[in-house]
Amino acid sequence: MTFNTFRSSIIVRLVFILINAFLIVWLFQSSNYISSTISVAIVVAQIALLIKYVEQTNMKLTRFFENIKYNDFTSSFVSENKGESFNALNESFNQVIQQFIKTRAEKEDHHHQLQTIVQHLSIGIITFRKDGQVDIYNNAIKQLFKINTLKHIKELAQIDEELPEKLLHLRQDESKLIKLYQEEELMQLSVQATEFKKKGEEYLLISIKNIHSELERKEVDSWQQLIRVLTHEIMNSITPISSLASTVIQMLPDDKNQNFESEDLESMHQALSTISRRSDGLLNFVTLYRDLTRIPQPNFRQVVVKDMLFDAKLLLLHRTGASHIDIQIQTIPEDISIKADPNLIEQVLINLLINAHHALENRDNPQIILSSRFNKNERVVIEIADNGTGIKPEMMDKIFMPFFTSKSEGSGIGLSLSRQIMHLHKGNIFVKSIHGTGSVFTLIF
Repeated sequence: MTFNTFRSSIIVRLVFILINAFLIVWLFQSSNYISSTISVAIVVAQIALLIKYVEQTNMKLTRFFENIKYNDFTSSFVSENKGESFNALNESFNQVIQQFIKTRAEKEDHHHQLQTIVQHLSIGIITFRKDGQVDIYNNAIKQLFKINTLKHIKELAQIDEELPEKLLHLRQDESKLIKLYQEEELMQLSVQATEFKKKGEEYLLISIKNIHSELERKEVDSWQQLIRVLTHEIMNSITPISSLASTVIQMLPDDKNQNFESEDLESMHQALSTISRRSDGLLNFVTLYRDLTRIPQPNFRQVVVKDMLFDAKLLLLHRTGASHIDIQIQTIPEDISIKADPNLIEQVLINLLINAHHALENRDNPQIILSSRFNKNERVVIEIADNGTGIKPEMMDKIFMPFFTSKSEGSGIGLSLSRQIMHLHKGNIFVKSIHGTGSVFTLIF
C-alpha cells in the first residue's frame, strides 16, 4: 500500500507500533515468551525505521548546507510525494540552489570581465602581497619587462637589482619615477601604488608606465617653443640695429670733413663697425639656433646601415683629417638595413663622430668603433663607441639640452638636434659613459 502523505505514513507506522505493543503484552500474559520476544524485536525495528523516516528532513537540510559549504550546486531535491510541506521544502531548496548558481555565474562573469579589462590596459598592473608574492599581472607588464611569468616580485631583479626593493617599499598613494636600462634602452617608469586587503591579507596594487618618450617629447617641445620666442624677439631687436648701423656707416664721409674732428670721425667709424659686426654675429647665432625648430620631415627609404656608417667615416676624415684614429666598422649581419632618411641620420652620425674625435684628443691609441646589430627586441641598434675622455657624471643629464656644451667653441645644438632627428624616426638615442675611459652613444630604430 502506498501512502501519499508524510503525515499519514507516520500515523500508519505508529498504529502498527501500537498494535505490536498490545500483541507483546498479550503474548507475555499468555506466557508465550518466544513470540513476545520476536514481537519486541519487530517493535524496536519499527521504531528505528520511524526515527530514520522522520529524520529525512534533517538529512535533506544537512545535504543542502553541505552543498553550500563546498560550493556543490550540481544536485537537486526531487519531490517524493510526501505531502505539500515536503514539496514546498524541496522547491525552496532548489530555488536557493538556483539563486546560488546564478550569483556564482554573475560573479564569474564579473571576474572575467575585470580580468579582460586589466589585461587590455596599456598600463602595466601588478598586485602582490607585502611579502612579494605576486597575485595578478597583466600583458602590459609582460611586454614592458619582456617576461612570460612572474611569481614573486624579486624576480624583477634580473631586469634591475634595485627594482624589487623600490616596489616593495612603496606605500599608499605614493608615486615615483624610476630610471633603468633594459636591452640597452633607457626606461623612465612612472610608478603609482595603492594598498588594499584581500581575505585579511595586505596587498599592494602598482601601476607602471614607461613615460620616457613622452618626457623627451615634452622637453623637446618646450625647448622649441622657447627657442621660437627667443629668436623672434632677438631678430626683431637686432635686425633694425644692424640695418641702421650699415646705413650710418654709408652716410659718413670717407675723407676728413671739416665739421668733424679726425679722431671723432675715426671713433664713430669704429663704433658703428663694431655694432654692425656684432649685429651680424648675433644674427648668425640666432639663425643657427633657429635650425633646431626647422628640422625637415624625414624622407624615408630603406638604407643599408654599413654603407651609411662608411660614408660617415669618410665625412669625418674629410672634415677633421683624423687619420691617426683607428676607426672600425662592424655590422652583424652585413646587410642589416633600416627605414630612415639617410641625410638626417648621416647628420646624427657625423655629430657623434665629431664629438668622439674631440674626446680622443691627446689620447694614446685613439679608437672609434661603429657597429650595428639587432637587439633582443628585434630593433636595429647603431653604436658609436670611443676610448676618449668620457663624460663627467654631473654632465650626463645635460648633454642633450639645447645650447649646453663643454667645449669653448661648441654651439651646443649637435646632440639636441640628433635627439630630435631620432624622435622623427620613432627611435631613441642614449649614452653610457665612464669619465676617463670612454663613451658609447646608442641609436635605436
